[in-house]
Amino acid sequence: MTQLPLEVYRIDIKYIRNLHNIDDRVFSVSPQIGKDERPFLGIIIICNKHKYCVPLSKPKKKHKKMRDKIDFKKIVYHGALIGVLNFNLMIPVENAQIQRIDTKIRKHDNMDTRRKKELLIKEVEWCNEYISVLVNTANVLYQKYITDEKFAARKQCLDFKRMELECSRYNDKIQNLKN
Repeated sequence: MTQLPLEVYRIDIKYIRNLHNIDDRVFSVSPQIGKDERPFLGIIIICNKHKYCVPLSKPKKKHKKMRDKIDFKKIVYHGALIGVLNFNLMIPVENAQIQRIDTKIRKHDNMDTRRKKELLIKEVEWCNEYISVLVNTANVLYQKYITDEKFAARKQCLDFKRMELECSRYNDKIQNLKN
C-alpha cells in the first residue's frame, strides 16, 4: 500500500461504537452521552500494511503545556495551536468505514460550516507538510507497541492487534450482510 497525501476522513459511526465497546478510550460518538454531533475525524496513515485513522482533536488547555511525544503531536499553524493528533488512539480502518470530508468552501456554507472547513484545511495543510514525520511516528509507535512489552507509552495505546482483529471481523460481518 502506498501512502497518499493526507486528507481528513469521517469514520462510520457504527464501527466506532463497535470499537468503543471493546475499548472505551476509542472516542465515542454516542447520542446517549451527548456526543452524537462530534464526528470521529482523522487522517489515514499506512501502518504495518493496514490503514490507520489517527484521530484529530480540538486542543484543550492541558495540550498547551504538553510536549510532542511518540503518541501525541500538536498541530501548530502560524504559531497557534489548532489541533492535536492522538497516535495512541489510532484505529485500523478499511475503505468501507471511511468517508473523505469535503473541505471546499462553498458560497452557500453558513459561517459555522465555513469556520470548520477553514480549520480542517489548515490542519490538513500542516499534516501534509509533516507527512513523513507523521507516518514515521505512527509506524514507530506501532512497532514498539507490538514488539516491546516494557514500552513506556504502551498503557496509553489501544491494543492495535485486537483492534485489527475487530476491524477484520466487522468487515466480514458487513460483507456477509451484503451477500
